[in-house]
Amino acid sequence: MTTAPNTAAPTLIGSVQRALRLLEAVGAHRDGAPAKQLAREAGLPLPTAYHLLRTLTYEGYLRRENGVFLLGAAAERLVGERSPQMCRSRMTEPLERWRDAIGAPVYCAVYREGEIELVAVADDPATPAVTEWASFRETGHAHAFGQCLLSQLDEKAREDHLDRHPVRPLTPYSVKDRAEFLDRLRSLRRLEPVIERQEYALGTVCAAIPITAGFTVAAMAISVPLEQEDRLLPAVEQLRGEVANLLRSFVFSISI
Repeated sequence: MTTAPNTAAPTLIGSVQRALRLLEAVGAHRDGAPAKQLAREAGLPLPTAYHLLRTLTYEGYLRRENGVFLLGAAAERLVGERSPQMCRSRMTEPLERWRDAIGAPVYCAVYREGEIELVAVADDPATPAVTEWASFRETGHAHAFGQCLLSQLDEKAREDHLDRHPVRPLTPYSVKDRAEFLDRLRSLRRLEPVIERQEYALGTVCAAIPITAGFTVAAMAISVPLEQEDRLLPAVEQLRGEVANLLRSFVFSISI
């Protein structure tokens, strides 16, 4: 008996890829976006986009309100609030894997209830993390993941944070005052890595990338010794690819 070739896998993979592009497009719009705009940004024909949007909405990954699509409860649960212990447990394995692959300590941070929170960090004796000599929560203007988180806030939330945690130089390389720091944040382009050179700790350079996942403000970061600064940008781009693969893996459970 001849077994018919399995042709389902390529179709499924293509559908998942298209669905992921739509999810990424929706995630880039905090207030939602209409189907035509999402189709254009995802590079999909409108009928295909409509079909996938309906499927993602049915599965709970999207919701439709007033003619626009927003991330739904199922997507929010992937990155929703957890206790610090649960977040650390959930993140330990991928962070350790990325640490070993990149050869640098890896940090995960979120902005929650008006404060910067370092959720998890993976390091080892060969690639030690930066020592928290001044509270990460209070010195977001000086370290890469703090700058990355604050860059994702709106002006009102950013000003409120800086009212509570004023800008102050920590090293000779730190920003000098609030105006200089705000100018730097405004100059950042969306989704580009945030680079910090010896602003929090002398002898260390860091880079952070924003994580687009629903309404959660999050960032991933790495640090390397100053003498290895030429590794920083390639390493953070490698981290970006690893994070993207992890986020995509969650969505492979969608049946299309």
